Formats: sequence, structure tokens, C-alpha cells
Amino acid sequence: MREAGIRYEHGQGVDQDYSRAYELYCVAALQGDSEAAFNLGMMNVNGHGVKTDHAIAAYWFRHAVDKGVAEAGPLLKQLGEVATEQDPVCPLPEASVVPDRTLIKKWVKLVAPEYGVDARLVHAVILVESGFNPRAHSNKDARGLMQLLPSTAKRFGVEDIWDPVQNIRGGVSYLRWLIEHFDGRLSRVLAAYNAGEHAVEKYDGIPPYRETKKYVRRILILYRRYRHPVDPIPISEAGITVAVDKGSSAVM
Repeated sequence: MREAGIRYEHGQGVDQDYSRAYELYCVAALQGDSEAAFNLGMMNVNGHGVKTDHAIAAYWFRHAVDKGVAEAGPLLKQLGEVATEQDPVCPLPEASVVPDRTLIKKWVKLVAPEYGVDARLVHAVILVESGFNPRAHSNKDARGLMQLLPSTAKRFGVEDIWDPVQNIRGGVSYLRWLIEHFDGRLSRVLAAYNAGEHAVEKYDGIPPYRETKKYVRRILILYRRYRHPVDPIPISEAGITVAVDKGSSAVM
């Protein structure tokens, strides 16, 4: 995401687009990329893609400093005693704050499109899975907003399953993999998200499990679509190689 953001910010092989660069840096920063946070600070200092805002720039530089980005320190010092202000366009999760539904939907709207997944589908999955409760914990050990099992979290590179943005990203990555694997047929995608792809393959469709049938029906009613387009992941537009390997367990 950060590499694609750099290309859009500086017009490297693509048309220069500050707004697109800001979006990509934001998604990278939400996933813990400290260099992307630094770049967001620079864009706020220079007014690239957003109005110049030293308070928001200081917020990002402070975050970058805390994550070990040495070059952010002098820039933060140059801004003086300006109070930091959280970026309303790209709000980071705070450990001491339980995010509300509005904030969760904002994160989904930022993250899901970058993985080629419709944000409305992700909203429906989160509603059925956890009721937008980031601390949800099932008796099967599924955790967080998208009710990831520890094995699924590990499979898709989630380091902190309780971090709401990482949880969303892991769930969206899994949905993307399933959409590719089942050619956009949502009934199978959703059945696999609930019961596992091997069960769907075994029965060549929705497994004959009452819970899974009910689960698929509820989400399809909420989403009101039966297929999901299998489009290229958007960051590939910036010339970034994107691998979706049906034989592996990751979306890169």
C-alpha cells in the first residue's frame, strides 16, 4: 500500500494523484506501517491531497516517532508546541477506546476497497458475525469484529487479532481469497466463511448445516446480491504486483 501511495504521490508510472496517495498511505498506516504514517505527516505539512494542517501533521509525526521513525523527530520539533489532532480522514484505533459503529464503518470503507471487496458486504458480515462488537468472543474461539479463528488470523498475517483494524483486514483478506476461489458466487463464499472452504467443496455448495444455511440467508438478505465481481485488486493500477494464489493461503 505504501509503495503504491509513493507512486501516486510522485507520479511514478501513474498520473500524480494526491488524494489516491493519501488513501493508500492511510490504509497502510491503519495496518501498522510507520513509514506510511510519516508520509501522511508530510502530506499534511505540504498540503498535498489535504489542506495544510500542522496539528494533524504533528499527530502523524508523533505516531511515527513512537514507532521508531527517526526522521520524524526533527520535523515534529520544527512544528513547535502545536497541539496534536487526530486525523478525521484516517482515525487510528486507540487501545483505550471501544470504537462505535460509525468508526468501524469508516475503517471498512477505507480497507475493503483496497482488497477489491465491497464494503457493504463486509458491513453485513460484521453485523451477523459480531454485531459490531470488537470484543466479541465465541464459544468456538472466534474473535473480534469478523470473528476470526486464531488459525485464520495467522493464515492471513494478523498479528493482533483483537486490534479492530487488523481484524477487519484479516477478515477482508479471507473474503477476497474466497471470492477468487469460488468465482464470486456469494452463497459459497459466505458458506465457506462460516463453515470452511473444504466443507463447501465437499458438498459442492452450501453444506447441509442449519447454522450455515441460516448464516448465508441472513447475509444475502442484508446485502441483496448473489454474486461479487472478481475484479483486480485496485493497488495493481499503480504497477504493484498483486498475487492471489488459489493454492496458498494469502492475499498479498
